[in-house]
Amino acid sequence: MLLSRQAIVTPFIICVCISGIALIQFPQLQKLIDSKKSASLETLKKEIKSEKIRLNLLKKTPSFGYDNFIADLIYLNFSQYFGDDEVRDKTGYSLSPEYFEVILERDPRFLAAYRSLSISTSLYAAMPERAIALSEKGLKSLSPFVPEKSYYVWRYKGTDELLFLGNAHAAQKSFATAANWASNFSDAESQLVAYTSQKTSEFLSRNPNSKYAQISTWSMVLNNQVDERTRKRAIREIETLGGKVITTPEGINKILFPPKD
Repeated sequence: MLLSRQAIVTPFIICVCISGIALIQFPQLQKLIDSKKSASLETLKKEIKSEKIRLNLLKKTPSFGYDNFIADLIYLNFSQYFGDDEVRDKTGYSLSPEYFEVILERDPRFLAAYRSLSISTSLYAAMPERAIALSEKGLKSLSPFVPEKSYYVWRYKGTDELLFLGNAHAAQKSFATAANWASNFSDAESQLVAYTSQKTSEFLSRNPNSKYAQISTWSMVLNNQVDERTRKRAIREIETLGGKVITTPEGINKILFPPKD
């Protein structure tokens, strides 16, 4: 009877603890959303500081085996944070890497998180070094087969290295690894990733300042289901490098490369 009672009570206690973690975050985040139209910059900065403290607390909070649940919860909070354009225009995106430090520590195989990490932290928060460091740490828990399509993480990392750090040598290695991992699969998507990643790696090995490689990498950003601001930024960068973006009636982006690399 005692063991039966413990079997019931223990999961209940764990659920209460996890719910407590959720309650730590939601009120603060909701304040940020509700106050965006009227709050002063000083008030918003205080709210951001408080949210950072909560995220730091979550880094140390026991998970009771619910790491994936916590990662999903924080990722949802991040999505609300990142999507609040009015507040972000005032305060910037400095909390982006803080969210992902918690998310990827809890669930380093959370594939979708790496894409958001690259865009939010490298492109918007202007912290590519932080994004790359988090990706490198997460990659220690990945393999070519786990999780499925994990080769994308190498592509995101290579994108950050090339476009935001200008480190062509590191990017060349990342894209080569992405090609290697993707080549293990026979489906059309994986084969396309293997081919384009290999080509980008080859461009960089021949010419570290390759415009073709940079245009190809910006096209990856463009075709990655990004928001309108990121789409416009990618098109602008491609055109600056001498390329041209043509959108077909079906909504497919086609890239015209300049005559010379």
